[in-house]
Amino acid sequence: MKNKFKSIIFIILIFSLVGCGNNNNANNANAQKAEEKKPDTKIITDVTGKKVEIPTNIKRIADSWQAHNEVITMLGAGDKIVATVLTEKSRPWLYKVNSQMHNAVTVFNSDGSANTEELIKTKPDIVFMPLNAKNADRVSQLGVPTVQLNFTDFDGLKKTFKLTGEILGSDAEKRADEYISYLDGKLNMITDVTSKIPESEKPKVLHVTSLSPLTVDGSDTIIDAWIKVAGGINAASDVKGNNKQISMEQMLKWNPDVIILSSNTLMKQSGKQIKDILLQDQSWKQVNAVKSEKVYFNPDGAFYWDRYSAEEALQIQWAAKTLHPDKFSQMDILKETRSFYKSFLNYDLSEKEANKIINNEAPDK
Repeated sequence: MKNKFKSIIFIILIFSLVGCGNNNNANNANAQKAEEKKPDTKIITDVTGKKVEIPTNIKRIADSWQAHNEVITMLGAGDKIVATVLTEKSRPWLYKVNSQMHNAVTVFNSDGSANTEELIKTKPDIVFMPLNAKNADRVSQLGVPTVQLNFTDFDGLKKTFKLTGEILGSDAEKRADEYISYLDGKLNMITDVTSKIPESEKPKVLHVTSLSPLTVDGSDTIIDAWIKVAGGINAASDVKGNNKQISMEQMLKWNPDVIILSSNTLMKQSGKQIKDILLQDQSWKQVNAVKSEKVYFNPDGAFYWDRYSAEEALQIQWAAKTLHPDKFSQMDILKETRSFYKSFLNYDLSEKEANKIINNEAPDK
């Protein structure tokens, strides 16, 4: 009887151990399966210093920084933009060179706010936002990795390309390096000439963003940076930042030698209309730039050449030739524009299209 009892206990123990083994195997299998489903991630640091965990394989992008949509396109991921701040009306050349933009939903507003319900519907793997964007925290709370970016000078522009390339992966990193190499080459070529120009011979340049009210771009801006590279002096260096309102009296005191009308002043009127208004105004007629007919409106392509754009690489060349045509007589802006679009935007600009961009005109429909 005692032996029989021991046998029963032994059998129960064996079955228990087998059951535990099966459960452990099942649990291990489930854990392994869950691990396989979890996407690979990496940690990056955005411009705020925040550590952000992002997927290594990004397939769907939301981008609320207007200028950065072009960066994404140049790095070969333009077809991955599913949510944007742009419209075809606001950036017709970008939609021309990257037709995939037509598939993106406009869920962000120009002030940085977002329609979060529509954003969620696009199922982005990552959201790019400009520094201090409105609702950045709210968007981040949606559970989608949110990366903030910004730059105010050429080093910052290069860092933006570097970080975006790192986020998007190996091919994008290679493209970023190629762009940075091109930009550095043009910066060096231009500054080799302009650095030798005496300060007394450099023209005072006023970059105007609006005539009414009168607003200009001052120091600590990318505008200030390219004016200096191109061999000019920012007439508005006394003020700090973008789109700063000034009085006509202040402008007359500065008395700029050259006036450049920002491309984004032309959203409601053509460049010719804006220029004609300025040239016919009695107050402006007192200014050296108007007297010598050195009033220009800025080229505008896939993004504004003059404002926080990848096309700053073209802007510095155009500005250098505009300010010092005798020193850059061999520079062919038309040819350079076509080459740039072919190399970095994978688009063959015709001569007519390149001229339209340089003259701040929209593409043919």
